[in-house]
Amino acid sequence: MQQLQGFLPIIIMFVIFYFLLIRPQQKRQKQRNAMLASLKKGDKVVTIGGIHGTIQDLTDDTVTLRIAHNVHVTFDRGAVNNVVSASEPAAESKEESK
Repeated sequence: MQQLQGFLPIIIMFVIFYFLLIRPQQKRQKQRNAMLASLKKGDKVVTIGGIHGTIQDLTDDTVTLRIAHNVHVTFDRGAVNNVVSASEPAAESKEESK
């Protein structure tokens, strides 16, 4: 019983760390992985470096962004920070044909 009381504060600290640090981080990582998996052509995104662009091509590892007229840049898929707006394929193709 005496040994259990000695470990009790350490166990309580681990439980607190789990619920305040580890669990929220795992949840954010799961959301980020879902966002990266759901990327598709035409999505407007921002990279970790702050570059805004529209996805022109996707592979399992890379993303090609159009950042200006006739300017395409290839990034690692993990370099995408967030999606600004999801694509609408019909509207996107109409805009490009003009």
